[in-house]
Amino acid sequence: MLFWLKEDMAPQELTRRLAAVITHIDEIMQQEIRPLLAVDIIEQLHRQFAILSGGRGKDGAPIITFPEFVGFKHIPDEDFLNVMTYLTSVPSAEAASIGFVIVIDRRMDKWSSIKASLTRIAVAFPGNLQLIFILRPSSFIQRAITDIGIKYYRDEFKRKVPIIMLNSISDLHDYIAKSQLTEDLGGTLEYRHSQWISHRTAIENFALTVKTTAQMLQTVGSRLSATELPRGMVSTEELFVLHTRQWDKLRDELKLLGKQGAMLLSCIQEPATKNPTSKLNANELENVATIERLLVQLDETEKAFSQFWSKHHLKLNQCLQLQHFEHKFCEVKLALDNLLAEQAEFTDLGDSVMRVEQLLKEHEKLEGKGQEPLEKAQLLALIGDQLIQSHHYAADSIRPKCAELRHLCDDFTNENRKKYDMLGKSLELHRQLDKVSHWCEAGIYLLASQAVDKCQSREGVDVALNDIEAFLDTAKEYQLPSPKEFYNQFELMLTLDVKAKAQKVLQKLGDVQEIFHKRQMSLMKLAARQTRPVQPVAPHPESSPKWMSPKTSQPSASGLLQKTSEEPRAETDVNSLEKEDDETKFAGKNEEILEISNNGDGLELEKIDSPENLSPIRRVIRDLLETEEIYIKEIKSIIDGYITPMDFIWLKHLIPDVLQNNKDFLFGNITELYEFHNRTFLKELEKCTENPELLASCFLRRKEDLQIYFKYHKNLPRAAAIWQECQDCAYFGVCQRQLDHNLPLFKYLRGPSQRLIKYQTLLKGLLDFESPEDLEIDPGDLEGGSTKNGPKMTKDSAFLAELHQALAVMENLIKSCELATDLAAVTGCPDDIGKLGKLLMCGSFNVWTVHKDRYKMKDFIRFKPSQRQIYLFERGLVFCKIRMEPSGQGLSPHYSFKKSMKLMTLSIHQLERGSNRKFEISNRNGLEKYILQAASKEIRDCWFSEINKLLTEQQNNIKDIYEDEDNGRQISPKRCSSREFISMETFEDCEGAEDMEKESSSLSLSGLFQSDDSYETCSSKSVPGAGESIRGGKEGDEKNT
Repeated sequence: MLFWLKEDMAPQELTRRLAAVITHIDEIMQQEIRPLLAVDIIEQLHRQFAILSGGRGKDGAPIITFPEFVGFKHIPDEDFLNVMTYLTSVPSAEAASIGFVIVIDRRMDKWSSIKASLTRIAVAFPGNLQLIFILRPSSFIQRAITDIGIKYYRDEFKRKVPIIMLNSISDLHDYIAKSQLTEDLGGTLEYRHSQWISHRTAIENFALTVKTTAQMLQTVGSRLSATELPRGMVSTEELFVLHTRQWDKLRDELKLLGKQGAMLLSCIQEPATKNPTSKLNANELENVATIERLLVQLDETEKAFSQFWSKHHLKLNQCLQLQHFEHKFCEVKLALDNLLAEQAEFTDLGDSVMRVEQLLKEHEKLEGKGQEPLEKAQLLALIGDQLIQSHHYAADSIRPKCAELRHLCDDFTNENRKKYDMLGKSLELHRQLDKVSHWCEAGIYLLASQAVDKCQSREGVDVALNDIEAFLDTAKEYQLPSPKEFYNQFELMLTLDVKAKAQKVLQKLGDVQEIFHKRQMSLMKLAARQTRPVQPVAPHPESSPKWMSPKTSQPSASGLLQKTSEEPRAETDVNSLEKEDDETKFAGKNEEILEISNNGDGLELEKIDSPENLSPIRRVIRDLLETEEIYIKEIKSIIDGYITPMDFIWLKHLIPDVLQNNKDFLFGNITELYEFHNRTFLKELEKCTENPELLASCFLRRKEDLQIYFKYHKNLPRAAAIWQECQDCAYFGVCQRQLDHNLPLFKYLRGPSQRLIKYQTLLKGLLDFESPEDLEIDPGDLEGGSTKNGPKMTKDSAFLAELHQALAVMENLIKSCELATDLAAVTGCPDDIGKLGKLLMCGSFNVWTVHKDRYKMKDFIRFKPSQRQIYLFERGLVFCKIRMEPSGQGLSPHYSFKKSMKLMTLSIHQLERGSNRKFEISNRNGLEKYILQAASKEIRDCWFSEINKLLTEQQNNIKDIYEDEDNGRQISPKRCSSREFISMETFEDCEGAEDMEKESSSLSLSGLFQSDDSYETCSSKSVPGAGESIRGGKEGDEKNT
C-alpha cells in the first residue's frame, strides 16, 4: 500500500519539478518582461537603426548605439518600441539594473533627426536610462541649428536623463573606452549584426525547445501514470514494451537536445577557442551564460523524468512479475492437483508379488513424473520469496500462494513416501505368502516323488524319513511365520482379498505340516513292522505341474487330512502311501471334474452356445477365446513348470551354471506376455462375446501393448542359442515329465509366434465374409436393422474398416518380429540399421564383386563367388557373410555383417548373357559392381522387380510407400516371402547347401511365423471347426502368410 502511495505521488513530483524548470526558462529568457522573440521582429532588427553591440560603460552599463540611419523619423512607433523592448531585455537583469547608455550618431544627419530620436527615446524607451551621448552633425549649419535646438529643449530632456553633446569621436573616447565601441565609432570592438541575430535566434529556439520538452514530459508523465494496468499477462507485456519504447524515444530526444545545446555553446565560444588572445564581449559572455543555464534546466528535466520513469518502470515490472507469477502458479497448481488426483487413485496394494512389483514400477513412474512439477513449484515458491524480499507491492497476495505450493509439494512427497512404505510391506507380505506356498508345494512334490517300492526295505524307509526330516529343517531356513505373528505383522495390509489368500496359504501350511507328520508316523510304523513285501503301485501321470498348480496344493492336503485312522498292518501303511501319492497328483483334476459336474447350468448354456446355434462371427470369437485360454494356460505351465522351480534348493544340482546365469535370456519376457494376456487381453476379448463389433477395436486399442512381442522375438535367437547348449541337462527332462509335455521346451517358446499367426488368420477369416449369407444375416436388415448374433456388416461399414486396420496392425507386428529375429541373428550389425526402413526380403546369393579400378585387379579376376545372405530393406541392401559353424546337431549357418548400401546410390541391370539366375547391381559412378546369382530364375525375377520398383518410387520422391498397404492391403502374392528364400530348395546350386540342410528344425527360427503343425499338437485343445469353416477358399493364401 505504501508503494502505491509513493507511486501515485511520482507524477505530482514530476509536474512540480518540470513546472519549476519552465519558470526558470522564462526567467532566463525574461519572458515575463519581454514576450517577444528575435524571430518575431527579425525584419526590424535587420534594419539596424539600433544595436546592442555588447560594449559597456565605465560602470558596466550596457551601451545601445543608434548608428547613422536615413529615414529614422519614418520608423513606425510600434517597430521602435518592439526593438527597444527586445534590446533592453537581452542583457542580464543585473546589468540592466545599472542603466543603459545610449550613443546617438548623427554626424551625417540633421537636428530634426536628433530631435525625433530624443523624443522617441523619452517617450518609448522601456529601460532605465543612465546617460545619452549625441554626436553633433558635422555640417556647420546643422551644428548651429542643433546648438540652438538643444538649448531650448535641454531642460525638458534633463528631467529624464542627462544629455551630453559631443563634437567628435575623440570626445566620446573620453567617456567610453575604445574597446567598448564599435569600429564606426573609432573603437576596437568587433561586432557583426547578422551573427548577433543568428546567435539570438538559435538561443531562443533552444530555450523554446527545452521549455516545450518539459511541457511535453509533463503531459506524458500524467498520461503514463493514469494508464490502467491490464490483468492479462500478454496485454501487460505489450503495455510494458509500449511504455519502454516511449521512454527510449524520449530519452533519445533529450540526448539529442543536449547535443544541440552543447554545439550552440561551442559555436558561440568558437572565437575565443580559435584565438586564445581574443576575448568574448559582454553580449557573447551573456549568451554563453544563458545557454549554460538552459542546459542546467535541460539536465534537471531529464533527471526529473528519469526518476519518474524509474518508479513507473518498477510499477510495470512488478505488475508483469505478478502476472508471470500468477500464470505459472496456475499452471503448477494444476499440474500438482492432477498429480495428487492421480496419486489418490493409486490405492491398489496388489494381490501378488508380480502385481506389487508392477505397482512399485508405476509408483516410481508417478514419482518420476512428479519431479518436474515439484521442481517447478519449489522454484516458483523461491521466486515468490524473492519478490516479497524486494518489497513487491503484492507481497500480501504472493505470500499465501508460496505457502500453498510448498504445502502441495509436501503433501505429494509425504503421500508418496507413505504409499511406497505400504507397497514395500505389501511386497514383503506376498513374498512371505509365496515362500510359504512354494514350501508347501515343494513338500507335496517330495511326498509324491517318494516311490512306494523303495519303502519295502528298512533302508528305503530310512531314506524317506531322512528326506522328510531334511525338508522339514528347511522350514527354519525359510523362516515360516506362525499365523499369529503373520497377522500381527501385516494387520494393516490385510484387505479382504489378501486376507482370504493369507488364510488359504496358512491353512495350506498347516495341512502340509500335518501331512508330513502323518507320513512320518506311517513310515515309522512301516519301519517297525517289516512283516511282508508289498506289491508296488506306480503313480498315475499328470499333465499339470506338480509343484506349482494352486489347484493341487490345498485339495491334496485336505484329502490327506481325511486319513484320520491308520491300519496296524504294514500293508495298510504302504497303501496309505499310495493313496497319498494319488490324491496329491490328481486333486487338481478331480476338483475341475467336480466343478464341471456340479454346474448344471453350464451344460444348458453349452447347448445354447453350441456351434450350430451361433453365427459365423460368433464362432470366430468363440474360437479366439478358447484358443486364447489354452495359450494362457500353456504360458502359465512354462512359468510354473520351468521358471519357478529354478529357485527350489533341492533342484539346484540339476541346473548347470550356464542355464542359471542366463535363465532370463532363455525365457525372455514371457512372464510379461502372460500378465498382459491373462489380466488385460483375455478380459477385453470376453467382452466381444456380447458385442462382436468390439473385436477389431480391441486389437487397435492394444496396438502399443502388443509391442511386447517385438521384445520377445528380439531375444528369441539368444534363447535358441542357450537352449541348444543346455537342452540335454537333467533339469529340463524332470520338468517335462512333471508337466507331461510331449515336446521339448523350445517348441513351447515358439508359441507366441504361432499365436500372432492365429490372430492374423482369424482376422482374415472375418474379412472373408462378403455377403449377408456368410454372416447368416437377413438382407433386409442391412437397411438399418441389426442382427441377433452379430453386427451389421457391409463392404463400406466402419466395422470392416476397423477389421482392415486390425489386420494391418497384426501384419506389421509380424513383420517387425521377423525383422527383430533376423537382425538379432546377425553379428556386428550397426545400430542405425533401422534407418533403412522395413525389411522386405532376405535370401542367400552367390556374389561376384567387380572393380573397374585397375589397382583392384586381384578382385577383378576372382572367379570364385562369395556366398552372402542379403537383406532387402525399403531404402537399402545389407550384405552378410555366411559361416557354417558346428552345433549340437551338425553345422548351422551364422551371419556376420559385411556392408550396407543405400538404394538411391545404386542401379540394377539384367545380364543378357550367362545364367538366367543372375542380375547386376552397381554404384552410380560405375566403379564397383556386384553380380548376384539366385537359387532359381523365379527368385531372381522377384528380387529384380522388387528392387527396380523401389528405385523407381524413390526417384519419383514418393515417401512412405507402404502407407496404403498398412491400411489393410496385403502384400502381393508375387512378392516372394522372406522365408521362401531360406528354404533348403533354393540352395541346390549354392555352395554349402548340404551343410545348411543339417540345421535342426527344432532350433531354426526361419519358419517362426509359418504354420507349425507340431506346435498345434502341443496344445491340449486343437483349433475348432468353426475356425476352419471361415477360411473358405483362401487356404492357399494362409499357407503363404
